[in-house]
Amino acid sequence: MAATIEGQDRVLAAAQQIVKSLNTSTNVDTEDMLMILSNFDNRLSKLSNMMTTTTSSSSTPTSARSAAAAAAVAETDHSYTDLVFEEAAKLVLEWDSPPNADPDSTSEYLNAVDEIIKKTEDLNVLSSDMDRAEAALQHAMAHLEEEFRHVLIGNTVPFDVGRLHESSFIRRCSISSSAVAIPDFETGTLSEDQEDVSSARYNHVKGKSLGADDFSLDLVYNDAIIDLREIANRMIKSGYEKECCQVYSSVRREVLDECLAILGIEKLSIEEVHRIDWQSLDEKMKKWIYAVKVLVRILLSAEKSLCDQVFGDSELIKEVCFMETAKGCVMQLLNFGEAVAIGRRSSEKLFRILDMYDALADVLSDIELLFCDEDGELVCGESKGVLDGLGEAAIGTFVEFENAVEREISKKPTQGGEIHPLTRYVMNYVKLLVDYSDTLNGLLEKLESCMEHDPSATDNGDNLELENVAPLARRLMLLIKSLEGNLEGKSRMYEDCGMPYIFLMNNVHYIVQKVKDSELQKLLGDQWVRKRRGQIRQHATSYLRASWSKVLSCLKDEGLSGSSSNASKVALKERFKNFNACFEEIYRIQTGWKVPDPQLREELRISISEKVLPAYRSFLGRFGSHLESGRNAGKYIKYTLEDLEGYLLDLFEGTPLVLHHMRRKGT
Repeated sequence: MAATIEGQDRVLAAAQQIVKSLNTSTNVDTEDMLMILSNFDNRLSKLSNMMTTTTSSSSTPTSARSAAAAAAVAETDHSYTDLVFEEAAKLVLEWDSPPNADPDSTSEYLNAVDEIIKKTEDLNVLSSDMDRAEAALQHAMAHLEEEFRHVLIGNTVPFDVGRLHESSFIRRCSISSSAVAIPDFETGTLSEDQEDVSSARYNHVKGKSLGADDFSLDLVYNDAIIDLREIANRMIKSGYEKECCQVYSSVRREVLDECLAILGIEKLSIEEVHRIDWQSLDEKMKKWIYAVKVLVRILLSAEKSLCDQVFGDSELIKEVCFMETAKGCVMQLLNFGEAVAIGRRSSEKLFRILDMYDALADVLSDIELLFCDEDGELVCGESKGVLDGLGEAAIGTFVEFENAVEREISKKPTQGGEIHPLTRYVMNYVKLLVDYSDTLNGLLEKLESCMEHDPSATDNGDNLELENVAPLARRLMLLIKSLEGNLEGKSRMYEDCGMPYIFLMNNVHYIVQKVKDSELQKLLGDQWVRKRRGQIRQHATSYLRASWSKVLSCLKDEGLSGSSSNASKVALKERFKNFNACFEEIYRIQTGWKVPDPQLREELRISISEKVLPAYRSFLGRFGSHLESGRNAGKYIKYTLEDLEGYLLDLFEGTPLVLHHMRRKGT
């Protein structure tokens, strides 16, 4: 306190000397000088009154008075600056409570820091005074560093994941359907009821702009941003930008890590990812896809905005702070993506890998905008590398799928000639691939551009069909052709001569229906569908020939006498007996066969009826009377035309039946 009073006395004494020097002047400059002096401190304002009573008696030359005034001002200015610094240093060194406790206190503290900074920038300060100024500055910066941390942590807005889930932006990024496990060829678990599986396709939000139009996220309360900016400006001005950046980045990194944890993202090494079972990995991949959108489009966009607000006066500092804050969480996501890309390839992973590829591709431009400086090239480069890796993994997995279809050699035929699980598997799989046409076409084009020719398009009979179609369509045509070849081999496992054609007819019909009921028809084309429909008709015709030729041969005239009137009754009895036996055997066997599609089943029954019933009607009309008048006629003519027509309706239902014919009474 004594030092302060002594300093004030010196300032007043110097000011009085200036006034005395100016008392003899009546020049207007004197009044200007007094105005300057009074602005130094309110303690000098009272000295202006001295001028009003003594200016008229001055006799000193103006130049001399001006020189004296200048000297006096210099001495006063120096004394006043020392006094202000002393008071500022004392305030800083003795401060115990946080500046943000009271707005007036905050302003007073920051003004004191400004005075200390000004002192350290004065080139005319003595070395001893400079040491004291730098010591005070160091103390002030340590306090501001802690205060910066305190304000940043204490005013962080909690991550509202509930509001996030409710936003339309996130709904558009979310999963569109529930995942259904697709059986794996390698394990041999092929489900017979694998119908209408879903890839759990994600709705990806396309766009080149940062952030979501319908969702804004505040990371720090607005009132605190002003304080953070004031503190950051002083730390940067004092050369403590490194410390400021470290505090900011460490606090915000922890917040982003917590946000990722809330989104279900764990820190896993590549080895740990590779040890995860498929069901668990599938869940983590879905969470990754969701988190990539949220992190880049919402969290990092908001983080970039916060950096701009806090460090807006320094382009370099805000870029460094954002880089140090955001790099870690982005790399964490990229590491998981890399682990998936280099992991074991199996067909069930393809759709999720494609979802990951699409998600990262969609935000790549945003990443490039966020990390646009030189240091950000590392993040951008890693992102592109992981994207390429996921693309290669997707194509590699697709090739594995093609090979699995070709290699599948299950020996057990399907019961009743039904649709083979392989056919269900492949067609449901292929149907889902159409959702990724754009992505797969782009990836396959890259693959084909790296090859001198497409080896899959050589040495096959469908070269014309494969021309002028998109890469994915070409690969799917070849894939289905491979499936059809596999099915041809499986059809030869049936012992009954008619069963292979029912089996092939069922499976090709299933393939055609899957194509017609999806976007596959646009991809493969009408000509491709017409060709398979022709195959279905061929298989049906081959079935009729194989199964019913023997029955129809019993209803021919060959081997009987020249005319119906003198036909041998013995031969006729044998013909009717053979017909009955053949029909009953077919009925017993083929009622156990299965044609799942109602329309196809009805069409096949009609085809049989059109072959058998007219022949039986004609044969019965020409020769039936020869036996009906004899004894035991019902033993040979067991069935009426209506009986046969009714029995044919029992075929292909998948439930074996036996004809228990009530023998008609003889005449």
